[in-house]
Amino acid sequence: MTRVIRYIFNDILRTRFILFYTGFLLLSTFALFQLDSDFGKIVLSLLNIVLMVVPLVSVVFTTIHFFSSYEFIELMLAQPINRKVIFLSEYLAVASSLCMAYLIGVGIPFIMFSAGQNVISLLVIGVFLTLVFVSLAFLSSVLTRDKSKAIGIALLFWFYFSLIYDGFVLWIIYTFSDYPLEKVTLTLIAFNPVDLARIIMLLQLDISALMGYTGAFYKNFFGSNMGVLFSSSILFLWAIIPIYIALRIFHKKDL
Repeated sequence: MTRVIRYIFNDILRTRFILFYTGFLLLSTFALFQLDSDFGKIVLSLLNIVLMVVPLVSVVFTTIHFFSSYEFIELMLAQPINRKVIFLSEYLAVASSLCMAYLIGVGIPFIMFSAGQNVISLLVIGVFLTLVFVSLAFLSSVLTRDKSKAIGIALLFWFYFSLIYDGFVLWIIYTFSDYPLEKVTLTLIAFNPVDLARIIMLLQLDISALMGYTGAFYKNFFGSNMGVLFSSSILFLWAIIPIYIALRIFHKKDL
């Protein structure tokens, strides 16, 4: 399995997309440091980029790579190699390459400018989001043989979690504003990895005071050991469940 992962990983690096992705993150982070000297504002600005760009790049690149590797996958399946090994090797190679690009692109500038605790949280959240949306992209890829349909499904995942879901939550909050919704919104946040990542980072930046009583509730919850365990577990499940479902489909799929 290690050899397969190494081969796929090296093949991904030869496409140079990872270098382009790393360069984009490096330039964006360095540019933010040139525009402002306040670490809090820089992290907040970078958070907006991470929440939009990282999921989008993850779903699009993963889906395109999967269909570009279809002949290689079929060739490997003709060998005495378990389907599970091939599929998980593809996932681990893609996920590790994107995570490496993210950590280098965002991490190096902050190390050079003496990063703080908030940056560590941002790096961890970015890695989690990468794993989650790579899993969702693999799920969309095994649902159909049509490349354009798979990319459409993957983009729908991104569009739903990044844009549509927030409107749905705001509608619920506005409609039922006369009722205590703290626990309800906490549940709704758990169903969206992007929102969960956003709330965790905003609380790390001490912006909860601007969110009123709800912000105080989130601060007390996510600041506790139970909150840290809850958020970590939910993001972990978001990364594991889609790839598990995709693996089950791939194992039974007639290629």
